[in-house]
Amino acid sequence: MSSDAQAASEDRRKYEFRKVIEELRDFEGSGTQLVTIYIPEDRQVSDVVAHVTQEHSEASNIKSKQTRTAVQDALTSIKDRLRYYDTYPPENGIVIFSGAIDAGGGQTDMVTRTLESPPQPIESFRYHCDSAFLTEPLEHMLEDSGLFGLIVLDRREANVGWLKGKRVEPVKSASSLVPGKQRKGGQSAQRFARLRLEAIDNFYQEVAGMADDLFVDKRHELDGILVGGPSPTKDEFLDGDYLHHELRDKVLGKFDVAYTDESGLKDLVDNASEALADQEIVEDKRHMDEFFEKLNTGEEATYGFEQTRRNLIMGSVDRLLISEDLRSDVVVYECPNGHEEYEVIDSRHSTPDHECAECGEAADVDERDDVIEHLMNIAEQRGTDTKFISTDFEKGEQLMDAFGGIAGILRYSTGV
Repeated sequence: MSSDAQAASEDRRKYEFRKVIEELRDFEGSGTQLVTIYIPEDRQVSDVVAHVTQEHSEASNIKSKQTRTAVQDALTSIKDRLRYYDTYPPENGIVIFSGAIDAGGGQTDMVTRTLESPPQPIESFRYHCDSAFLTEPLEHMLEDSGLFGLIVLDRREANVGWLKGKRVEPVKSASSLVPGKQRKGGQSAQRFARLRLEAIDNFYQEVAGMADDLFVDKRHELDGILVGGPSPTKDEFLDGDYLHHELRDKVLGKFDVAYTDESGLKDLVDNASEALADQEIVEDKRHMDEFFEKLNTGEEATYGFEQTRRNLIMGSVDRLLISEDLRSDVVVYECPNGHEEYEVIDSRHSTPDHECAECGEAADVDERDDVIEHLMNIAEQRGTDTKFISTDFEKGEQLMDAFGGIAGILRYSTGV
């Protein structure tokens, strides 16, 4: 799979995860009867089944008959889902949600949802039983994407690692042999200064070697490199061109950090939060700048559901731009005379009646679908990339507020 196709597939998977999480977040149970299980990829399914069986047995001690029945039914449903897996879960693990949710009027509905292969690995096994499903760990996985290299150093030590989404991973460390500023023995000041500079240079080369070993192979996936430490050190390191030339272009900035051990990597991420926030929406800004340029200077841009859909079907859309805040459905109507029409409505609203614009006849509902899924399916068939645009900047807000959350950059003008 090409990198563009892989990124598109990843974006779609994240959107589908986000939809399910938003649905689960709205569910409530009467008492602690909603069960959530996070299963890492290295946990044997048989161990999880044994754990669920034990929880089912212990649930018989719950005093409330309603809660006892609901919890045991949820655990039975989870065991049924686990039968579909072999020895281990799929890559990155699985999360299973099951329980009786309030359906209004004193009624409950049993729901079970399974999410396979989340965007980041599940780090540990978790069993959670409460009045709400545990979605926060998955939400954190979806908040930020990106891969950043981290370097913290002073003249005593250095640490190199990764920032993967929200997770800081220390990988390599080194301690220096740089002598202190006080001379020992009968060394002349000149000779001592020269030896100290050589030791500093050797240490910087060692740190650069660690960074090169870690980052060079991933340079095409890297979103940037952050460098931290006290002012003279990080400046000397970067100004001395110690890093591989392809990594130097990836440096987003240098930041003051008091500590250079593993905790310094986390301090570096905290101190660089503004630069990271800007970086996350750089690509979104680029797409929206291009959209507005095309819109203002020519006809190679489209917006709104109907026009964008028609251009997608024609195969003229190069990139489909969708607001991350869009939550709408499209209803397909068909009248007795065979006319097909579409109406976009808020996903929370009931389906309205519709009168055919061509013949005035009352139209029947043919189907109702998530508008993003509807457009992405056409886009995939036509080889069009889909880009989800944040509303955390002005033009991203405009996409949602002024253009209905749907736009496209065209390959050529169609007049539609």
